Amino acid sequence: MEPGSTPARKFAFPSAITVLAAVTLAVWLLAFLIPSGQYERDADGAPVEGTYRRVESGQSLPERFDDLFLAPVNGLYGIQDAASGEVGPDFSGELYGSAGVFLFVLAIGAFITVVLATGALDRGISRLAHRLRRRGTLLIAGIMGIFSLLGTVEGWAEETLGFYGLLVPLMLALGYDRMVATGTIILGSGVGVLCSTVNPFATGVASSAAGISLGEGIVLRAAMWLVLTAVTIAYVARYASRVRRDPACSLSGFLPGDREQAAEAAGEPPGLTGMHRAVLVVVALVFAFMIFSVVPWSSALTGDADAEPYGFELGWSFPHLAALFLAAAVLVGLVARMGEQRLSATLVQGAGDFISPGLVIVLARGVTVIMNNAQVTDTVLHSVESAVRGTSSALFAVIVFVVNLPLAFLIPSSSGHATLSMPILAPLADFAGVSRAVVVTAWQSASGWMNLWVPTTAVTIGGVALAKIGYHRYLRFAAPLLAVLAVLICGFLALGAVLS
Repeated sequence: MEPGSTPARKFAFPSAITVLAAVTLAVWLLAFLIPSGQYERDADGAPVEGTYRRVESGQSLPERFDDLFLAPVNGLYGIQDAASGEVGPDFSGELYGSAGVFLFVLAIGAFITVVLATGALDRGISRLAHRLRRRGTLLIAGIMGIFSLLGTVEGWAEETLGFYGLLVPLMLALGYDRMVATGTIILGSGVGVLCSTVNPFATGVASSAAGISLGEGIVLRAAMWLVLTAVTIAYVARYASRVRRDPACSLSGFLPGDREQAAEAAGEPPGLTGMHRAVLVVVALVFAFMIFSVVPWSSALTGDADAEPYGFELGWSFPHLAALFLAAAVLVGLVARMGEQRLSATLVQGAGDFISPGLVIVLARGVTVIMNNAQVTDTVLHSVESAVRGTSSALFAVIVFVVNLPLAFLIPSSSGHATLSMPILAPLADFAGVSRAVVVTAWQSASGWMNLWVPTTAVTIGGVALAKIGYHRYLRFAAPLLAVLAVLICGFLALGAVLS
């Protein structure tokens, strides 16, 4: 390097907020070029196939600039005028913005942060890992099963980064390599997120944007979760067995001092206290109750989407769930005897930590407001409708999965991706005669599959850095599994579309 020269900067992919800001501007500019149009709507507000027609938007240039300026505000609490359909903060009508989802994200962020502050979850997983340390395959299956379960119910992903310091030495001590630890963590939680059942940051946000309940489609997603998790565990366990028999089969290799470091780090972790056990019980009960509260039991048990709800069904949505997790956060704090000041501070910290995904949702919703006010949403929908017209329901579901793959690369935030794409994709399901829940499942499968390997996610790129294995080595390890998962996903989606 020449004296006085500065080192070249490495390219860093923009954050989801930056990407969505650019998308907002791009969509606003494109709205000048895309013709305005609209469908006729049925009693439920769904577009009626074959009724699209061109219209004049009637927006002046100052009004378009106002839409761009107010896009984040409208994305949070914009109101849709019942007569004109226009969205703005001062209209009277139904809430169009994502205020309910935004508050829910902050509430569950507060809950998760309080739980992690007690140390119960980390210590519980550490104890399980130590207890199964002499049963390698069972250890891998146990850790991956728990991570997958946490992924499917609450989007457990970034939280796994703290477990590399525990699992890498432990796996090395058992005769495995660093890739086994990496696969256990990334693929364990990732396949759970891919097959989210009630994950609020994926299924929840997408279901809200699609205008359906969180519980719709849960049977298909639960079946996917069981099968894909089992396949993923078997894949990692098979690789681990090969490395244990022949270390030369390792795709990551071994760093100097790996064996010595592992032996030193394999000590027994502290045991679970009564408080820890109580917190874990509360967490399990809260998520179990959340699942119970959102599932449309009559439809799930009878197979009839229009079945009369049972008397015990709660039919809860985001306002109730936000209140549930706020109350549960306080309950966990009381059980853990955190004290008023520490509990309050942790609640605020947790909500603050989740402001970022909340803002992503708001920005993405702001994009749809611009499209709505310029009356180009139906035009885009009509163009996509023309492209998929005549396809079978099974092929339609697979197409939805495929077209979402590049979007998931550009917008690794599942919440932002869902809020941006669902207003277009969900009505397509009505045209194809497919349940909107299948579209939600196809969307989240694409988002989850991409996030298992793309370098735009902190979970993947941060994980391989912490494990010190190299991103290219991880890709070589995961590629065969990714192909198998893609085939299984398409099969489940096709079956779900046909049955719906």
